[in-house]
Amino acid sequence: MDISTNNLINKDLLQVNNINNVKQDSLKNNNDEQLKKVANDFESFFLNQIMDVSLRSTKIAGEGAGSDIVKSMYIQSIADNSTGNFGISNMIYEFLTKNNK
Repeated sequence: MDISTNNLINKDLLQVNNINNVKQDSLKNNNDEQLKKVANDFESFFLNQIMDVSLRSTKIAGEGAGSDIVKSMYIQSIADNSTGNFGISNMIYEFLTKNNK
């Protein structure tokens, strides 16, 4: 096999599609969905951190082997299911949409 620059370049990656066919509305909707997801993920992470610190010294999951794992799973579940209820994700989403235009 002959090694040259032609063999090293994936020509499929270099082909550019016609950008004029892309609808701007679909890009905007996609960006909005991504921003909402990022804002919700951040709120979930933030709640997880707060609950982890506040429940660190409690024995909510017992004292046996694996209690830390059970406690972290419990905290993660509550944080994920509480996303959107505190308004943090809405504030972040509004901030990001106003500053990205």
